[in-house]
Parts: sequence; C-alpha cells; structure tokens
Amino acid sequence: MGEHAYGQPLTRLEDDALLRGEGRFTDDIRLEREARAVILRSPHAHARLRSVDASAARKLPGVLAVLTGADVAIDGPGPVLSELSLPTFPKNGPKPGTVVKPELPVLAQGRVRFVGEPVAMVVAETEEAARDAIEAIEIDYEMLPAVIDMQAAIADAPAIWPGAPQNIAFEWHGGDPEATEAAFAKAAQVSRLTVVNNRVSGAAIETRVALGVFEGRYTLTTGTQMPHGIKATLARMLRVEPSAIRVVSEDVGGGFGLKNALYAEHALVLWAAKRLGRPVRWVSDRAEAFSSDYAARDNLTTVELAMDAEGRFLGMRVDGLAALGAYISPKGLNSPVNNSPAFAGVYRTPAIHVRVRGVFTNTASTDVYRGAGRPEALYALERAVDAAARETGRDAVALRKLNLIQPADLPRATPLGLLYDSGYFEDILDRALAEAKHRQFPARRDDSAARGKLRGFGFAHLCERVAGAWVENTELRIENGKATVYAGTMGNGQGHHTFYAHLVAIRLGIRPEEIGFVQGDTDRLAEGHGTGGSASLVLGGSALQGAIDEVIRKVKPKAAERLEAAEVDIEFDDGHYLVAGTDRKVAFTALMPGLDVTGYHLFKPTNHTYPNGCHVAEVEVDPETGVVEIQRYLIVHDFGVVLNPLLLKGQIDGGVAQGLGQAMMEEIRYGKDGQLLTGSLMDYTLPRAADFPPFEFISAPTPAPTNPMGVKGCGEAGCAAAPPAVVNAVIDALSGYGVRHIDMPLTPEKVWRAMQGA
Repeated sequence: MGEHAYGQPLTRLEDDALLRGEGRFTDDIRLEREARAVILRSPHAHARLRSVDASAARKLPGVLAVLTGADVAIDGPGPVLSELSLPTFPKNGPKPGTVVKPELPVLAQGRVRFVGEPVAMVVAETEEAARDAIEAIEIDYEMLPAVIDMQAAIADAPAIWPGAPQNIAFEWHGGDPEATEAAFAKAAQVSRLTVVNNRVSGAAIETRVALGVFEGRYTLTTGTQMPHGIKATLARMLRVEPSAIRVVSEDVGGGFGLKNALYAEHALVLWAAKRLGRPVRWVSDRAEAFSSDYAARDNLTTVELAMDAEGRFLGMRVDGLAALGAYISPKGLNSPVNNSPAFAGVYRTPAIHVRVRGVFTNTASTDVYRGAGRPEALYALERAVDAAARETGRDAVALRKLNLIQPADLPRATPLGLLYDSGYFEDILDRALAEAKHRQFPARRDDSAARGKLRGFGFAHLCERVAGAWVENTELRIENGKATVYAGTMGNGQGHHTFYAHLVAIRLGIRPEEIGFVQGDTDRLAEGHGTGGSASLVLGGSALQGAIDEVIRKVKPKAAERLEAAEVDIEFDDGHYLVAGTDRKVAFTALMPGLDVTGYHLFKPTNHTYPNGCHVAEVEVDPETGVVEIQRYLIVHDFGVVLNPLLLKGQIDGGVAQGLGQAMMEEIRYGKDGQLLTGSLMDYTLPRAADFPPFEFISAPTPAPTNPMGVKGCGEAGCAAAPPAVVNAVIDALSGYGVRHIDMPLTPEKVWRAMQGA
C-alpha cells in the first residue's frame, strides 16, 4: 500500500485543471445556434394575474419566443411537485397525517405567491435582446395580502392555499407522546427554550445554469448533485420515458443541497429547445439567485427538557414551526421532518416527543441545505441543554456527562428510531475540553476583562446519522491498460475523483493520477443516487470496493495462467496475485494491458453511520460595540476510519465556516410586504476567511461497523456543530448581564441591544 494507504494525504487530482481555469462548468459549454433565455419574475409576494400581454415583446428584434403560463397550459411541462412523504419515527410511532402539496407551475398561472416566482420566459438570439423583451411584457397584477411571518401565518392571516387552514401544510409527530408526558409528570425540574434557526441562502459560487437541447431526445446540461433524480423528475414533467432524457453535469461550483432537486428552469429550457429546434441556455444572475433559489433553515423551535432532582434527563418535548415557502419544494419535507431523529443527540433521554408543523408563507420555498435538518435539530438541542444547565445552576459539562450515552450502552436504540452502534462520546468530550484548556479558562477570562472585553467559552456535542438512506452503485472498468471509475455519486467540490482513485490505488496498486473518472452523465452510468447526506465515500466508496472485488475475481484466471498455477491456489494481496505458499507473484498492473473487464456493485448499508464530535468555541465580545471575535475554534471528531486527512480537513473547514456564517452574519430577510431585503451580496453578508481563526481539528476515530472501510462521513458536521458552539460561547460571555439567549445571527447590533436590555 505504501504512499497510497488509508490515512495518507493524497493531494486533490481535480485542482490542477480548476486552478488553471480549465474547469468545465455548464456555462463554459458553447453550442452552435444557441439561444438565450431570460425569466420574468414576479415583483410581488402575492397577487392575482389579471392579464399577461406579451404581444409587444414578441415583435422585438431577435426575439424567438415569449412563453407564458397560457402556453404551458397548452403543451408545456407539468408542475414542480413535492417528492417526499412524511416518515414514521420510530416505526411504531404516531402515524403521519396528510400533507397539502400545491403544484408549482413552471410559469405562473392565475396567481403569483412569492417575489421571484417565474411568470414568463423570453428566448432570444442574445441575452440583451431577451432582457429588452422582458421589459416590454405588460402584466396587470391585482395585489393580495402577503403572509411572511410564520406565527402570524398560523394565527389569523389569510390562507395562501385552499385546504390549508391557518396556512399549515402538515402536522407531524415523532417519538412517544404518552411516555414523554409521563416523564414530565414526574420531573423535578423543567427547562424551556425557544430558538430561531434563521433563513439562509446556499449562495453557491456558481449560480444555477441550465442548457437544454432537443435532437430526437432531450439533453439537459446543468450543475446538479443528483443527475439521475433530475432525469426521473423531468420524464414525469415532460411526459416521456426516462430513456428520452439525458442529464449531464460536469464541474459544479458548490451544491450544499441547493442543487439536489429540480427547478422549473430545468424543464423550461428543454421545452423551449424542442419548440425552437435549437439549444436554449438560461443563466441565473446573483440577484435572481437570492429571490428564486430554494432557501434553507427557517425554523422556530421550542425545546422543553424534563429532569430529575440530580439533573438526569427524563424526557424532552419539541414543538417546531418550519417555513416551507409558498410551495413545498421537491425535497422540502426532508429538513423539518426526516432528520428530526437528531434531537436524540448524544444523550440517554428515555422519552422524546417531537411535533413539527409545516407552514406556508409568501416567500421562496425552502429545501435541503448542508445537514438537511440535522443542524436545525442539533442547534435547538445543544442550546437547550446549555440553557438547562444555567437555569438549574449546574455546570454545562457536568450536566452533559451525567446524561451521555456510554460505550456500554451501545448498540442503543434512541426514542426517535435510530440505532447507535459505535462511539466513545465521553472520551471525545474530555479530549476536546483538555485540548481547549478548559480548566485554565478563568484566567483567560480575567485577562480579557482587564482589556475591557467579555470572554466566553462554549461547546456543542453532537451525533449525526448519515449515509444510510439509499443504495449507491459504482463501476470500475479496465480497458486497454487503463482503469476508469464510473460513479453514481456526483461531486460538487468534495474531491470525488481523488478519493475514488485513492481507493483503487490502495487495492490494485495503480497510480491515482492514472485512474480515469466519470460522473454526472446518465447515459454513461444507467443508475446512481447522487450526492447528499455525507454519503458519497460511505456508499459510493463501499460500492467501489465491491466493484474492485469483482474485477479481481474476473482477472484471477489470467493471473493463474501467467503464474502457471491452478486458479484455486491464487490469492490477492496489496496489488498482487500470489501463488499460495510461495514467493511467486504478479502485479495487477502487469496484467492490465489488453484487459477488458468491468466490475459493478450496488451497496446497501444495514444501518446509518454515526459520526460524532465536540466543537469548542472561545470568543471575546466588545461590550461597547457588540462585536464578537472568535479567538479559538477546536474540533475533536470521530469520522470513523480516515481515508485522506486533506479531504477531511477541507470538508470540516468548509462546514464550520458555513455554520459560523449562519450563526454570526447570514440571514435572508423579507419586509412585511414580502419584498426581499437581502437581494444582493451588498445586503446578505457572507463570511470571509479573515472573520475566523484557523480551525484546529483532531481526529478521534472509531470504525463504523456498517461498511467495509469503516468510514462514517464528514461533509455536514461542521455546519451542524458550529452554530450552537459559538452561540453558547457568546451567551457565556454575556452571562454577567443576565442574557439567556440571542437568536442568530449574532450581529453586533443584536448583541449590543441584548446587553442594553438585560
């Protein structure tokens, strides 16, 4: 194995081309006779469309088509639909109710329900001509009341949809309500905290792009995390067989869940391409992205924690409101409900009951975003545990230790249906506190006070369930002396080529840079789930292990022939076929010339994996300005067996930066009339490298028992742990003022006002 063994820092194979500007993103692709599409979007949060007059626009030079909801009704694509159902947690828990699932037409018909909803599409020879035509479309809007605030929406606000009284799309229950009520009845102490998980944007560096072609069948080129899922949805919308559609995704400039699901523009460019007989391209600008991309988070959650006299957790009640937007996006039910089991955390809480109500508002739809519900749940949980410690006069560390799941408890079924199978939670906590020099914190706090600053120490301890919800496939082909991996996953910055090649190099001894890689083309690999849920290495990598095994088995007869031995006597180890009991061997690479062998494997896990860790934040707050500075950020995390520490650290750093961005500065805001107030990067604050200290990371692995590599997945941990860690630290810093909670983002103004009002 040598330099290509597990744990070796193999540098990314993708980066040379990207750094030289030789990447191939969707907008780098140019086709002959390409036309440009521009979308006219609603400027109003809620209005009736009295009329849409495109006659003047159609007469302008260079205009090829102006398409409206009336055209869609004749021969256009079907609507964008919610694709998910409500789950049952645990399996014998309360049965889920019905969900009101309105259809989102690809172009508005009769009414618009959020600022940014597509109303018309102009296709022209140039983008400039298309934008001129957009200005010539005359629309008569009849204004209707807009509902923006969730609490107002469920009180006395007008209904956005028939069949959804109080604007509630669904009410879901998880856990055991009776056992939870019994736990609260015998509690000596009950702590209660309500938190906001602020609405944020994925803000991918590459905005959404869609390039549609029709040449007897449809081809969509777009940056997506799940090409095969997009293909299946498009087949329904365009009313064709899946074989009539090809989806291609090359380089993708950031996904984070934002690019998991289908958008109306995917179907619109294909429809227009068929009508016009030429390729049609649509490119979102940044302002358009803020108004029309699926947004994220946006929850209001109350957590009640019942404890006995010693502080042992007896039960937990969770009551959440989740903003869905005006429509339920394709995966919009995932975050508020599917990842509610995260409320179990790392604790032995015997009874939990979760209620979630999905709420319609006149805003853009929400969908999955890095962590997809786990950050929302873990933020509420870890803030509630910290608040419970302060409220009952207990030390935050001692309270957690009293309630932590111990190794002897594993495997352990949680009240919300998970089966934890590995981890040393208390060891992780102890190591994080020791590395952070927790015992010496009072001296550092005194030093800060001497300089007029308030110092705070906070941490978040979490366990995620990831990488167990679907089946993934990978193919390995050996053709004419070259190995190529065909992956059902779809990279969007994580380094997929690197880790797949690394796995082949470990097993077969081929140099990583000589291994080809194919992803993101539904014609070249018939199946594939795609990328999400920290699952690519766990599921795709495990599938590749099976494909490698198949290749080794198929090449074994050739090895036996080369070694002049019986096939039954041939073994394989460390890239070589060996004759058992002798020193005779031949390298796999020596047999590759002339080979034509394919290995294919589907991997279905028997359980999720459970990465877990403790993140520590230490902050200083300026009481004169409310400015928060993070002095130190430390991570001790169990991600299972580490394949490549460089890729792991990159994923951790990126996730932490996104989590701290949400905690301290990012927020999508609407006015009372539904107008977007954060519609540009002048208004929506993204974090910069200078905003944070270097992130310190310590790996404390325990192997996952559910996959052949023992890996657990790392992509979402940072953004799940960072918000509660830093908010806990800030509240600790302000404890002398009696501040119990501040909702994210912790802007200087918010922090300053909290101190003034305490």
